[in-house]
This record gives sequence, structure tokens and C-alpha cells, in this order.
Amino acid sequence: MPQHHHAPGHICGHCDGFATAAITTGTRNPDGTRTTINANCPACRGTGTAPTRRTLTTTGR
Repeated sequence: MPQHHHAPGHICGHCDGFATAAITTGTRNPDGTRTTINANCPACRGTGTAPTRRTLTTTGR
């Protein structure tokens, strides 16, 4: 299985790159499988990456 590599500093700090989780609702489908819903990270909206931070530069006055 291929490994995906994120550039350092771009992984979402809230979900650590695991942006979507499948959560069981407790009910079962007619075929016996569990009913699941997907929950996305609210910070990165399910992408697993965060925008780069801008640094504040000051002038040497």
C-alpha cells in the first residue's frame, strides 16, 4: 500500500492528519453490517492538512 507523505508543518494540529472518522450509530443494516456516519475534523474540514502559518516580520527601527 502506498504511503502518503505530507510536508512538515502542514498536518492539521487538531486531528494529526486523521481527518475523517467512521462512527457507528448502534443500529444494523438489513444485511447485518453496522450503520456508520463519517465525522470530519472541523478545523481542516476533512482534508488532514492545515494552511501554512504566516510569520509576522518586524522592521529594525
